[in-house]
Amino acid sequence: MSTLAPERPAGPGHPAPPPGRTPWRTVLGLAAGLTAALAVLLAAFAWPATQSRPRDLPVAVVGPPPAVEQVRAALAQAQPGAFAVTPAADAGQARQLVRDREAAGALVLGPDGPGVVVATQGGPAVAQLLVQVAQGASGSSVPVEDVAAPPADDPRGAGLAAGALPLSIIGAVSGAVLAVRVRGPARRAAGAVVLALLGGPTAVAVLHGWLGALGGDWPAEAAVVSLGLAATSLGVLGVAAVAGRVGLVLAELTVVVLGNPLSAAASAPELLPAGWSELGQALPPGAVVAALRAVSGFDGTGAGRPLTVLALWAAGGLLLLAVATAWRRRAGHPTAAVGPDRAVEHG
Repeated sequence: MSTLAPERPAGPGHPAPPPGRTPWRTVLGLAAGLTAALAVLLAAFAWPATQSRPRDLPVAVVGPPPAVEQVRAALAQAQPGAFAVTPAADAGQARQLVRDREAAGALVLGPDGPGVVVATQGGPAVAQLLVQVAQGASGSSVPVEDVAAPPADDPRGAGLAAGALPLSIIGAVSGAVLAVRVRGPARRAAGAVVLALLGGPTAVAVLHGWLGALGGDWPAEAAVVSLGLAATSLGVLGVAAVAGRVGLVLAELTVVVLGNPLSAAASAPELLPAGWSELGQALPPGAVVAALRAVSGFDGTGAGRPLTVLALWAAGGLLLLAVATAWRRRAGHPTAAVGPDRAVEHG
């Protein structure tokens, strides 16, 4: 019978591990790296949820000036820095401010008590918060007017919040698959565009037609999702083209791990800490959610900025593909996919 001798690390005075066996330092390094990845994932998804609260949330208040100032002081004392109060001349102006997305909601102080104007499709969490504030001020239930009511089949807005993650995953994974499996930059870009053109209408058919989670114009919603898929997949392709496997991994992590918890799909950007909310809206998942909310609940009002972000991601990805291809052709390198055995290979 033979005994198993303990393995020793390869190096001076130590033989290399037997063929077919991975060195212990590699095993331990992988375990440590995965543990670090666990910590990052937990922080990325749990931290925004624990830090979500209103920060300078714009709220219109209708009523006599002394009453408006009293509301402003009461809100500032109860939740310092949470609300930015804007006086409105009457209920009609307050409604228009909410429809134009210049205010997240409005409090209407009338002789019979306060009422509240909300826009649920702008962010269900914000609408619920404003109703709670009004109820706390009156001590009882208050009349609620919703100028951007959610679809009847999804009154809590859960469908869009749940659908944001699959959209970003498909876009990011598609970019990775095209980078690894397809040779030729033009073919990779074409694959991303075809995916976007097919994926947008398909996603809207599920979210709007089947689940009833969207309530706007079908073509506009499909165009937003298509642009979002193109932005994500082309962005990943472009980064992989200039930075190889490392860039591919970083792009995937940025879009999926960082972009999704900062997208505010389950809340609203105004509830995230300053700086992080802006970062979330500058990444494809947050921009897709913001644009879909605009076209679904506000007839496109507020869609300009997120659509610009998505267009820049798509154009930036194409530009990086072109630059990497031109540089490698000038250097005389053959075109290839980003393969598992290559540190940096592009086409």
